[in-house]
Amino acid sequence: MSRHADDPLPDHPDLGWCHEAVQGVSRTFALTVDVLEEPMSSYICVGYLLCRVADTVEDADHISPDEQARLLRSYDAALDPEDDTDIDAFAEAVEPHLPPEAERNDDWRVVAEADRVVGVFEALPEDVREAVTPPARELVQGMAMFVERYADDGGLRIQSREELEEYCYYAAGTVGNLITNLVTRGDVGGERARRLYDTAEEFGLLLQLVNISKDVYDDYTEENNVYLPAVWLESEGVPQEEVVDPRHEHGASSVVRRTAEHAKSFVDDAQTYLELVPTHDGNTLAAWAIPYLLAVGTLRELLSRPEDALREGDVKISRQEVFAVVSAMSDTDDRSMLGELRGIISRKPYHRVATSAD
Repeated sequence: MSRHADDPLPDHPDLGWCHEAVQGVSRTFALTVDVLEEPMSSYICVGYLLCRVADTVEDADHISPDEQARLLRSYDAALDPEDDTDIDAFAEAVEPHLPPEAERNDDWRVVAEADRVVGVFEALPEDVREAVTPPARELVQGMAMFVERYADDGGLRIQSREELEEYCYYAAGTVGNLITNLVTRGDVGGERARRLYDTAEEFGLLLQLVNISKDVYDDYTEENNVYLPAVWLESEGVPQEEVVDPRHEHGASSVVRRTAEHAKSFVDDAQTYLELVPTHDGNTLAAWAIPYLLAVGTLRELLSRPEDALREGDVKISRQEVFAVVSAMSDTDDRSMLGELRGIISRKPYHRVATSAD
């Protein structure tokens, strides 16, 4: 029998540590977890950390691609309930690649403590584990496949729009499915569930494409990855290996804009997802509306200054706007606000609008 909101969370000593850890690895997901209620807050927190372990390994430019793929395959096996491999095997394999303890950032601390994350996950209700495991494993498998595909290049070099969407599916569309698996465990009608799954991947694609558009400089200089499609860069006369070279700023910024416009094409479906997402088991509209609206604001900045994505510091919206968006969406399930807020934020920083209205 499935367990839902009336069942207590496991009294696991590492659950609190997981909530602390998510605050360090992702500002956006930390906001999401903070505005969820229990038990969904913990389900999403732990599920996200499971995925973050793989993401950190995939981004590690100090690990050879062959070794990255081996580590990801080991981690996938540890998540497979039908495989005898346990998380200790992954921990042993990854240990030589961990930065020295004093130099570890928040991401690598989570990798180093992957056994704690998995331990909490294994204590969650069975139906929660069944909802999380398939998309989490698909994410890990997809990352391993991409690392292997570009092993000879030393980093990812996306070639086409189709391959970009394929990568985004594995990196974020799978997370959209993970969320949907969790929120549809209750009494959700078949047609509503079908429409949620139809738009879940687009919700993930929107967020991932926004990240790819704004993080070009960091992705290349810190991780040796180029996600802007080679064919788009070639049409502007920009070699992928020179994507952040100031001599190519005009052409590369045109491709950043093109990628941001592609992200924008998923905004309608992402809003449809939000208009349908159930709010039970502690799920809230704000948890997913906040990253959606922040993505809309980031697109506004990207489309006005795409060249900023090619420089150190990337493209960000202000803390004041983040606070204003969080305040607007907190403690409300009014889905009718979404279209209006989206329209406002797409034109102007929301905190300026809110201040002028006071």
